[in-house]
Amino acid sequence: MKVMIRDTAKGLEIYVPKKDLEEMVVETESDAIWGGWVRLANGWVLQLPEFETPPKLPITVEAKRLADAEA
Repeated sequence: MKVMIRDTAKGLEIYVPKKDLEEMVVETESDAIWGGWVRLANGWVLQLPEFETPPKLPITVEAKRLADAEA
C-alpha cells in the first residue's frame, strides 16, 4: 500500500490515503526506519522499503502491512 511519511513536531507521522488514516509512529525496529518495521499508534505494523541513502521527508513509498498489535 502507498503511504506518505512526514516529520512533524511530535515525531514521524504516516498517512494512508486509501484508508484516510493518519497515525504517529510509536515504535521502530531500529533507529533508521528504512528497511525495517514501524508500529503505528493504532497498532498497525508496516514494513518500509530499504534505501541506501535516507530520502528527504515528506515522501510517498510502498509499504507492506504486517500485523495488528495483539500483545
